[in-house]
Amino acid sequence: MSIFFLLASFVISFGFLLVAMTVHEFAHGYAAYRLGDNTARFSGRLSLNPFAHIDPIGTFLLPLVLFLASQGQIIFGAAKPVPINYWALRNPKRDVIWIGLSGPLANFILAVIVSILWRVLPHIELVNFVCSNLILINLVLGIFNLIPVPPLDGSRIVMGLLPPAVAERYAAIEPFGFFIVMVLWGIGLLNIIVWPLVVFTLRLLIPF
Repeated sequence: MSIFFLLASFVISFGFLLVAMTVHEFAHGYAAYRLGDNTARFSGRLSLNPFAHIDPIGTFLLPLVLFLASQGQIIFGAAKPVPINYWALRNPKRDVIWIGLSGPLANFILAVIVSILWRVLPHIELVNFVCSNLILINLVLGIFNLIPVPPLDGSRIVMGLLPPAVAERYAAIEPFGFFIVMVLWGIGLLNIIVWPLVVFTLRLLIPF
């Protein structure tokens, strides 16, 4: 595969990823806003403008490296986290669960909407390509983020369910979260957990 074709493929795939990450981060900010925290709004993050959520390393460099290293097989990244002031929430213990869940849920809702639209749009090659990739990247992003390793969204849900003292010790592993995820990825555990769920959900959403 030529480098030019690979880079062109990256630009297209990156576009789908950027849509999914933007919806994901907006949902976090909107959920926090509705639950009493205005931090995302005041910091300009309560927006569907992708540029409001871009992190140079996580949003661009990481997906590019993964895409090139895998010869176009893997694209994944992370947007700039939406700032949350948990003390401003009306019920921090409960609301942290909803904020954590909001991002993946937004990705799943977008995947369902695209699936419905796909059923009424003409099944031409371009439509099939766009819809299938949008559904796939949203499912992968949503399911991956439900892994209960800080700072992924699944950890926020777990923190809200744990007793405060245990939740505090659990949150303390966040600085090592990236390395934990990389180890899980390296030993193939994420493929065992994440990919079967993605495939199962794809079969429900792809209309043919």
